[in-house]
Amino acid sequence: MTVSLQDIRNARGVIGDRLLRTPMVRSLFLSAETGARVSLKLELFQHTGSFKPRGVLNALEALAPDERARGVISISAGNHAQALAWAASAIGISSTIVMPATAVRAKVDATRALGGEVIQTADDLLATMRDIQQARSLTFVHPFDDPAIIAGAGTVGLEIVEDVPDVDVVIAGCGGGGLLSGVAAAVRQSNPRARVFGVEPSGADAMRQSVDKGEPVRLSKIETIADGLAAPFAGAHNLAHVQAFVDEIVVVDDDAILDAMRALMKRARILPEPAGAAATAALLGGLVPVSQGERVVVVVSGGNADPERLRSLL
Repeated sequence: MTVSLQDIRNARGVIGDRLLRTPMVRSLFLSAETGARVSLKLELFQHTGSFKPRGVLNALEALAPDERARGVISISAGNHAQALAWAASAIGISSTIVMPATAVRAKVDATRALGGEVIQTADDLLATMRDIQQARSLTFVHPFDDPAIIAGAGTVGLEIVEDVPDVDVVIAGCGGGGLLSGVAAAVRQSNPRARVFGVEPSGADAMRQSVDKGEPVRLSKIETIADGLAAPFAGAHNLAHVQAFVDEIVVVDDDAILDAMRALMKRARILPEPAGAAATAALLGGLVPVSQGERVVVVVSGGNADPERLRSLL
C-alpha cells in the first residue's frame, strides 16, 4: 500500500514549524545547459543538512509512550543518524545509531554532538543493530522502509508542487528509496502528468535492480563516493512506491557525480555532498529526457560533505 496525499499532508501537520521550508531557486546554468526551466530544491539547507528529519520527526511522533520511554535505535551511514539524533533529542527520546566503521568521521561526530549514541561496527549493520535492540528493548526507526518515513519525506514533494505548480519533471536521488518514494507520491498524486525520475550511483543500484527483478534486492557489494545513497537494499514499501509513481530509475557513475558537485559549487554557489549532487549529475548527463521550456525541479538532498574527503575528491 502506498501513502496517500492526505498522509503526506498529515505529516506536514505533525512536523509543523519545527523544520524549514527549504528554498526553491531557479538555476540559470542548468537551464542554459538543458534548454528547460530548471529549479533547485535546496534540501541541503534543512536541519542537520539533509531531508532526513522530515520523515524521522513524523515517525517519532507516532511512537507510543512506552516506546518513547525505552528509546529508539537505527542504522545509518550518516544523514539518517544525524536526523534521528536531532529529532529524538528535540522531543526527549534517547537514540542509538549503529554506523559502519568506515562512516564519514564528520557525520559520526555530528551525530554524537546532536545527542545520539553511536556504535560503529565492521560487521553487518542490521544484525548488530538487532542484537542491541533486543538487549535494550529499543524501538527500531527504519531509515527508509516505513510509511511514516515516506510520508514525512513526501513533504518535500508538497513544497515542490506548491512552488512550481506546473512542474513537468522532478529528479531526486535514491538510496533505499525514502526520499524518492515520498516525493514521487506527493508529486504524482498532486499533478498526475508530471514525470518523476530517481537517480542511483552505479556502485549502489539496489532500487534499479529491484525494479528490474520485481522484488527488493540486497546488494552483495557497494562501491560509491555517495555514501548517502549507499543503502545495501531497497525497501519493500519503497519499491511499491517507485513502481506506482516513478517513471524511471537512472544510474550515474561517481565521475559524473563529482562533475555535478563541481558545477553546483562553481555555478550555484552551494556545496552538496555527493549524494546531494546525484540528481544534478543525471540531468547534466542527459539521462533524464527534458524538452525545451519544460519546468524541471532537481532535489539537492543533502550537504553533509566531509571537508577532508572533499580535498581528495575535488
